[in-house]
Amino acid sequence: MANHKSALKRIRSNEKKRVLNRYQHKTTRNAIKALRLATDKSEAAGKLSSVISMIDKLAKKNIIHANKASNLKSKLTRHVAAL
Repeated sequence: MANHKSALKRIRSNEKKRVLNRYQHKTTRNAIKALRLATDKSEAAGKLSSVISMIDKLAKKNIIHANKASNLKSKLTRHVAAL
């Protein structure tokens, strides 16, 4: 176990960030799955903007890589356009 006050604080803050990052990532993944399962074009188009926003936020916080975010957005946009 850590001996320094700053190291103990770092452990606490890292755990809080880890839990929040996992929650945000999982929520985004579920939204992506829901978008891919949508069959109605207007419904999917409505969901697309919120999903893209979620993906951008993950990339901004370095939870996912910027290129992965770009690839996801491209594939989802193509999927909605093909409906």
